[in-house]
Amino acid sequence: MANPLSLTLLVFLLFAATSSAHNITRILAKHPEFSTFNHYLTATHLASEINRRQTITVLAVDNAAMSSLLSKGLSISTLKNVLSLHVLVDYFGSKKLHQITGGSALTSTMFQATGSATGTSGYINITDLKGGKVGFGAEDNDGKLNAVYVKSLEEIPYNISVLHISQVLTSAEAEAPTAGPSQLNLTAIMFKQGCKAFADLLISSGAVTTFEDNVDGGLTVFCPTDKVIDGFMPKYKNLTAPQKSALLLYHGIPVYQSLQMLKDSNGVINTLATDGANKYDFTVQNDGEDVTVETKVTTATITGTLKDEEPLVVYKIDKVLLPRELFKAAPEPAPAPKKSKGKSHKAEKEADSPDADAPADDSADQTADDSNGVNKLNGGRLIMAVVALWFGVFVI
Repeated sequence: MANPLSLTLLVFLLFAATSSAHNITRILAKHPEFSTFNHYLTATHLASEINRRQTITVLAVDNAAMSSLLSKGLSISTLKNVLSLHVLVDYFGSKKLHQITGGSALTSTMFQATGSATGTSGYINITDLKGGKVGFGAEDNDGKLNAVYVKSLEEIPYNISVLHISQVLTSAEAEAPTAGPSQLNLTAIMFKQGCKAFADLLISSGAVTTFEDNVDGGLTVFCPTDKVIDGFMPKYKNLTAPQKSALLLYHGIPVYQSLQMLKDSNGVINTLATDGANKYDFTVQNDGEDVTVETKVTTATITGTLKDEEPLVVYKIDKVLLPRELFKAAPEPAPAPKKSKGKSHKAEKEADSPDADAPADDSADQTADDSNGVNKLNGGRLIMAVVALWFGVFVI
């Protein structure tokens, strides 16, 4: 029998581990006025680095301030350096800002931690000013405090603090031109590892240009295998040129998402084809080690990884991703009809048959979705049984 004290300690450790986790993308998603800053944290892969650290402070700037930065036309690699300057490798909550010993502190940033900064250029000066204001400035900016504290967005004490500051921090070294990552040949990767048919479609449609333009900033590709594409070609040929392009772009995400990141960020995700709210998006889910992509029309499973070298990751999937904008969505199950005295038992049975209105083209996908639903239901029952057994053991 399990020791009650050991069980108590285990439960405490599980809750402690859960409470210390943070996700900067989800935190900023609650504040639409920081959507541009949030996007570039992901595009530069800083978001994943922030999430891996246990003690961090993010100095966020709003969309207006980011517009000023983007107008400089900096490369994505240089933007990463500038934004790295806004990530402090120490915890500063709103209360701590006004309790700085001596009224001023010099703290290191993720830019300094990368080794790209020289001297003190990767450090930020934080000064408690008169009138309750707090100023921020890069140490290599001639001592100028060009930004001030506005408000706290979210704080998880000694884990992560997200603070709104008024302006982008200015640093000549952070804004210096930076060499981009080595070129990764997307189609060559596909040709060699069982995705030649999909690569050929990208090239013939011209969609490959959009994919390649997104590699440096981060790109995740879901590639149906050659066998899957061969079976799908009759449907593909019936699409117009714009529809073919949209379908292919639907297989790419304009950010780098490792397999673990996909597992941690289950939910709705925009694609290269997304052109508005709730347009050409899909949902990522995971059941144990299996990760699926659900589109309302079909559900595909990631079966392997062709390439995972940040900023590019290419996954192999077992179905073509069919967007609901182009293909008929799987019908929702109809509610059970009320029993009528005037209807025979045989007629009721025929009316309730799930095959009565099912479209022939989508029957296979519908069956897969039904199976997934049963598996999830059984999984839920299993979890409830384990929880019940757990607490039964604990009480004994």
